[in-house]
Amino acid sequence: MPAPKEVEIKFRLGNIPSIVRKLKQAKFRLATRRTHEQNTLYDLEGSPLRQRGEILRLRKYGNDWELTHKSKGRVGKHKTRIENQTKVADGPRMEAIILALGYKPLFRYEKFRASWTDGKGAVVLDETPIGNFGEIEGPPHWIDATARLLGIQPGDYITQSYGELFLHWKREHKSAAEHMTFKAIQR
Repeated sequence: MPAPKEVEIKFRLGNIPSIVRKLKQAKFRLATRRTHEQNTLYDLEGSPLRQRGEILRLRKYGNDWELTHKSKGRVGKHKTRIENQTKVADGPRMEAIILALGYKPLFRYEKFRASWTDGKGAVVLDETPIGNFGEIEGPPHWIDATARLLGIQPGDYITQSYGELFLHWKREHKSAAEHMTFKAIQR
């Protein structure tokens, strides 16, 4: 079985209602309504996953839980990584297992996310403590076509992770926040 690949770009999201109108005009359908999402990234002592460019993430999306491992990515015009994920029935129990294996929570981030699809890929609209972002995930040619449809130019593509965006935001705003949560970042 081939490894599942995630191919995506992010972009800064100014006017959410405007993007929603464009998605509806292009016959995208709402896959998930605006839902609160909480993410925790874990690593071992010395951060070997981070050093290899990998992540281990436990996510709570509404009432659903998911465990994800992402490999080091290849970054060009789009970001491409191997992504393995599975639904988890009991998030707190999964976290207890992760902690028992010696992993520690390194970074927490949250957002409100709505997801749209046309059956070929996904466009998500994220409201985060450091601003609003969209993501387009799917085959590379589809990403570019969808971006054009939404008025997003290749120069607007962002291939950084939320962790990287948060570190940039911290430097820019001289913030002492350790996590990208609404409580830690009160605007």
